[in-house]
Amino acid sequence: MTSAASPLTTLLAPSGEPINFAGRDWLAFDLSYRLSNRTAEYEKMPHKIEYADHVETAEKSANIFGIGSEYWRDGLGWAQEVVTLSTHAGTHVDAPWHYSPTSAGKPAQTIDELPLQWFLGDGFVLDMRKIDRNEGIRAEDVERELERIGYTIKPKDIALIRTDVSEHFGEPGYDQLHPGMRECATRYLLDRGVKLIGIDAWGLDRPFDLMVADALEGDRHQLWESHLVGRDIPYSQIEKVSNLKTLPVAFGFSIIALPINIEGASGAWSRVVALVPNKTNTKSEG
Repeated sequence: MTSAASPLTTLLAPSGEPINFAGRDWLAFDLSYRLSNRTAEYEKMPHKIEYADHVETAEKSANIFGIGSEYWRDGLGWAQEVVTLSTHAGTHVDAPWHYSPTSAGKPAQTIDELPLQWFLGDGFVLDMRKIDRNEGIRAEDVERELERIGYTIKPKDIALIRTDVSEHFGEPGYDQLHPGMRECATRYLLDRGVKLIGIDAWGLDRPFDLMVADALEGDRHQLWESHLVGRDIPYSQIEKVSNLKTLPVAFGFSIIALPINIEGASGAWSRVVALVPNKTNTKSEG
């Protein structure tokens, strides 16, 4: 099933909006999902959004402010929502604290302790759609794709892993479809100065059905292997990125992926946006 046939395509934001920012013209690509109750039943960590409309809040205002709905113009108050969810629901950023209590021999940083520089920088996309989900993405796959697109990684670059599994977001089994990053691929990026890796799938590692099966067969090292690289090298990752196929270039764009500032948290939600210079002759990389 493709995204065109999915009943949840409205959860993918439109991309390529022309904007002017910092004195330049850009195309803004929204790489985040809309959080929705429609996906809660498929989430491993379900969430809930409770909506209150203008009539309901006006009626409840007597308990809050001591005046009833008759005091409000047209009997209408305000709209509001109460959201109950994990910090790892929807498009979100993981902090080193998520992986381990320590990183590189020091206390692991929580999301509110991470430098903003990690989440603002030049981005590049690696197309990993053809990688087998059982094998996972390895260092040689990363190196081969970098050679194909003609890009050399710079320190603090933001790497985005394209699988197009995001097109199945909201479908049962979505979390088991992607080719995940093996330890060697993650270390390849981090060794070259990348501090933030994003993937358009449920998680960065291989799907849990594969990791659990291999662990039961005796290979425990591969369980959550890319996450656990963070025990040695502090880094963050963005999970449940979307819309990577809409980016018109493989590099030459900027990423803004600022996480919500939650004290002591292992992760936080993020509205991830790519800013591509608005050039009329920009062509797609695939």
